[in-house]
Amino acid sequence: MLLKQISVFVENRRGAVRDITSALLEAGVNIRAISIADTAEFGIVRLIVDKRKDALNALRNNNMTVIESDVVALAVDDTPGALHAALTALSDSDIMVEYSYGFVSPINGGATIILKCDDQEKALGCLTAKGFTLLTADDIKF
Repeated sequence: MLLKQISVFVENRRGAVRDITSALLEAGVNIRAISIADTAEFGIVRLIVDKRKDALNALRNNNMTVIESDVVALAVDDTPGALHAALTALSDSDIMVEYSYGFVSPINGGATIILKCDDQEKALGCLTAKGFTLLTADDIKF
């Protein structure tokens, strides 16, 4: 199952991420996962949220450049080698990971890894066939 991620393109300046969180706060949207990547002048804020359509509307209404993309949310144990096993399965199937970010849940003791691969459908099939647990947007919460 693929998950929708929101990417917001922002100028690399003080307050840019705060402007995003402000728009989401006003719309009552909860951020479930976030990744921020930057260059000297611009950045990309990637988000998994609880109310995707509300988030898209709020961000666009605040004149932000926003796109959606499909990502894979993978549950792994919080143990040495758990992520390596998943990455090995993808690599052995000739699937490239374009980017990734993750977090550990203090409640269930597991980790969630968000993956953007060059072939998302192939990645889903590979990870499912190897017995990995894939998550939905509703699964990504404490």
